[in-house]
Amino acid sequence: MQRFMLKSKIHRVKVTDANLDYEGSITIDENLIKAAEIIPYEKVDIYNVSNGERFSTYVIRGKRNSGVICLNGAAARKASKGDIIIIASYVSVDDRDAGKWVPKCVYVDDRNRQKPTKGTRLKTKG
Repeated sequence: MQRFMLKSKIHRVKVTDANLDYEGSITIDENLIKAAEIIPYEKVDIYNVSNGERFSTYVIRGKRNSGVICLNGAAARKASKGDIIIIASYVSVDDRDAGKWVPKCVYVDDRNRQKPTKGTRLKTKG
């Protein structure tokens, strides 16, 4: 059996732009997608902390070190510039490995730059 587990998340980034006239997706700073082990065109779930919206889209690589978090197309209606969101990716893990699985979490500063002391695997209790 396989279990669908959190692979990684980029925690509490700030939306820098929303572009309704672009084909749907989310543009994310290249440093952040690399840190979270996400690749371009990978499906991600977006959790908007500011308004409660939850939706899925795919990733487009943004300019490195830009801090860009831009919702495009229909997704641009789900968040506004300045909203705080969580970007999550998932993976299928064999049941025998699921109990040991630890996802990766990337934390950012107020400019959407990865915090130097974070970006490691989440800690589990017990």
